[in-house]
Amino acid sequence: MEYSFTDRRLARAVGSEARLRREYGKERAMKLSQRLAALRAAETAADLAMMPGRFHQLTGDRKGQLSLDLDGPYRLIFEPDKAESDDGEIDLASVCSVVICEIVDYH
Repeated sequence: MEYSFTDRRLARAVGSEARLRREYGKERAMKLSQRLAALRAAETAADLAMMPGRFHQLTGDRKGQLSLDLDGPYRLIFEPDKAESDDGEIDLASVCSVVICEIVDYH
């Protein structure tokens, strides 16, 4: 699956292991690298359900966004670049490209 970033700082950090660790700490940087590898390996968002990282669709004011767990309460938040939805639910099998929005503790 292809991905892009809405946050320039995150996009720059992902380009360098040292910068990633400096920005997010060793543990979160490692988890983020693993989750990005899972995104690259997946053909569609539906494939993420079988990979580590507790993939799930968000609800409430974050409806339309998807999430992968990182460390502690932190999540990698992304949105489908293009997707079909049925009754407000994202058709995960149609999501082939995502836009990474943020790393956040939204709890």
